[in-house]
Amino acid sequence: MISLTVTAVVFGVVFLAELPDKTALAGLVLGTRYRASYVFAGVAAAFALHVALAVAAGSVLTLLPQQIVQALTGVLFLGGAAVLLLKKGEDEEEVRKPENQSFWKVSGAGFMLILVAEFGDLTQIMTANLAARYDDPLSVGLGAVLALWAVAGLGIVGGKALMKKVPLRLITQIAALVMLGLGLWSLWEAVTG
Repeated sequence: MISLTVTAVVFGVVFLAELPDKTALAGLVLGTRYRASYVFAGVAAAFALHVALAVAAGSVLTLLPQQIVQALTGVLFLGGAAVLLLKKGEDEEEVRKPENQSFWKVSGAGFMLILVAEFGDLTQIMTANLAARYDDPLSVGLGAVLALWAVAGLGIVGGKALMKKVPLRLITQIAALVMLGLGLWSLWEAVTG
């Protein structure tokens, strides 16, 4: 059974954390050069793989005593909030142009770019933390993958317009505050539990 509450919370946290990330910019660059549907297919597949790995890692953490998991996720959320608040603006990564516009070349380029760029990324670690926290891998996985796909879609189709309307620093600060709140809440539960 999927929990809509858990799915919504995970979606919101992951969405806000991923918006200022370099992969949104990479999706934007790929989307301006190639057919958006081809780019999205590759990017979506890579994000699905990352979420599956993160949820599996987080599910293993649920085997530990609940207070240890809550303390660990609290510390990791606080660390993630610090990373977001302290990071400087990231430069666009260079994207190599595939030789032609075939589906497999373009989607493969998107897949490989995201697969490499996102491995061990903050949102992957955050997804593992959320999977451990909620012990609901299906809801966490669904919320995380939908959030990542939404950010990818925004980046590919309308990233330039969004970044003109909403300052990237504001999005980063909101994501950091949400993570700070989740971290403090997790630590509170660990201490009082």
